[in-house]
Amino acid sequence: MITAGVDIGSLTGKALLLKDRTILSWSIVPTSYDSVETANHAIGDALNEARLSLSQVDYVVSTGYGRVVVPFANKNISEISCHARGACWLNPDVRTILDMGGQDCKGIRCDASGNVTDFVMNDKCAAGAGRYLEIMAELLGVSLDEIGRLSLIGNDNPIAISSTCTVFARSEILRHLREGTSRNAVLAAAHEALAARIHGLLKKVGIERELMFTGGVAKNVGIVKRIERQTGLEVKTVFEPQIIGALGAALFGQKALERDQSRIR
Repeated sequence: MITAGVDIGSLTGKALLLKDRTILSWSIVPTSYDSVETANHAIGDALNEARLSLSQVDYVVSTGYGRVVVPFANKNISEISCHARGACWLNPDVRTILDMGGQDCKGIRCDASGNVTDFVMNDKCAAGAGRYLEIMAELLGVSLDEIGRLSLIGNDNPIAISSTCTVFARSEILRHLREGTSRNAVLAAAHEALAARIHGLLKKVGIERELMFTGGVAKNVGIVKRIERQTGLEVKTVFEPQIIGALGAALFGQKALERDQSRIR
């Protein structure tokens, strides 16, 4: 059986095709103003990669902010449940998941089956999510792919920057730059502030071994290293941390198919 997970987030749409225990393909596309268009784009790219048509997919589960409007989905499930299921499928020892995307951050605890036992979210403010880092990168004229690495280089004179408000943080950064603070030191301070905020969120939900980081910010080595230092744990990441929600959705699709088939028998 072939199932699909479609995750429509605030900044990107993801789709993943799963056949039994094998990932066939996945896609990551920018989120447009139209969630239906984003869903069609994401699933179209994943289907093309796998050389399949939508009619060959047995079940589709949607997740993410735009999950309720995906027109070809058989069911929609929250991204919290999908990230827990996907993370646990890839690493059965995972009990705590940090999911961080463009607009929010979630701390999730799960059991051995990938069922959510507790979770906590940030307050929907960009200062506690990936958008904070995007703003810092734009302000400093640095590629988003590079800011994590640069934040770990040459930080002998630490400074402090707010993580509670991007407006305040922007003003502080401009002041530090005018005072001659190096770009890397400013990036280090921004990363330290965000990592401290993340750590506080994780402590609210309770940090258990193992800890997996999912979402786009998991690709930022500067955040990963600082969370490891603050928690004292190795942070697990996977080959593509942005597709974990879509993977979990596809896994829920498999379960739904299995239930339907058992009823027929």
